[in-house]
Amino acid sequence: MPHNSPAQTSSSAPQSVVNRLKHSPLLLPMVGLIVVSVVMAFASDNFFSVDNIVNVLRQQSIIGILAIGMTFVILTGGIDLSVGAVMALCGTLGAGVMVNMGLPAWLGLLTMIVAGILFGIFNGLLVAWGKMPAIIVTLATMLIARGFGLVYSGGYPISGLPSWISWFGIGRIGGIPVPIIIMIVLYALAWLLLQRTSFGRHVYAIGGNETAASLSGVNTKRVKLIVFMLSGFTSAMAAIILTGRLMSGQPGAGVAFELDAIAMVVLGGTAIAGGRGLILGTLIGAVLLGIINNGLNLMGINPYLQDVIKGFIILLAIYISREW
Repeated sequence: MPHNSPAQTSSSAPQSVVNRLKHSPLLLPMVGLIVVSVVMAFASDNFFSVDNIVNVLRQQSIIGILAIGMTFVILTGGIDLSVGAVMALCGTLGAGVMVNMGLPAWLGLLTMIVAGILFGIFNGLLVAWGKMPAIIVTLATMLIARGFGLVYSGGYPISGLPSWISWFGIGRIGGIPVPIIIMIVLYALAWLLLQRTSFGRHVYAIGGNETAASLSGVNTKRVKLIVFMLSGFTSAMAAIILTGRLMSGQPGAGVAFELDAIAMVVLGGTAIAGGRGLILGTLIGAVLLGIINNGLNLMGINPYLQDVIKGFIILLAIYISREW
């Protein structure tokens, strides 16, 4: 009976790792992160300081959390353009409960979470049961959410929140900003959900081939509903952090946040058509986009030109992921 020698076994192990890495959606995001980090380190002496790295992660925490829900939606082959507006609506409603209605702060926080989930359910029902294109549905609900927030607040921020709410936006635990901790915890939970549950397998199956998934017994409508609920939930969590940071409900907040969230998902190696990608890749994409933003600021690049540069980087990432 043939058997491998110790030398063959030891040489095949690294080769196996290399082969897995070559076909992993994380390869290109990791390479991009390393290359951009090296370039920015040469461009700015302060780039690799602890304070700057922590600042990058803190700044990216809100959109990074939005990108978690966006990853689930995109993996099924959908898109959610309403996340920024839903975040603003959740923050405005929660602040209204605390200030305008004078109810306990915890009810305001609960209101944000419930509002986000309900909006996600609304999107999911229209996409899954209404069989409407996700891009059109969420474009419309983006306007609805933004309009509701402006009507409820009269177009003005709602301030005067209890002081302890600021802990979610600027607080620290062991020296680490609370927004970063919340973001990491949510990414860990999302990883478990995608990689260790049947629901996660169904998400990938739908994105790979929805018809085949349905024929194999996957309840595609229910899975789509849940992924949009998750997107609404992460919008609410982002709203809690933003409200704590600004100490007010801002009906005009989150404009174009959905674009940055999509960019993080794409930069993280998730196929825009669905079925392929990893939540860890989205986290890498969030850090990568944060480093690009931070580096361009440290280099003193014109803010308008920064948008042009980021746009080309995102187009390049989409093209490479399509060809990879």
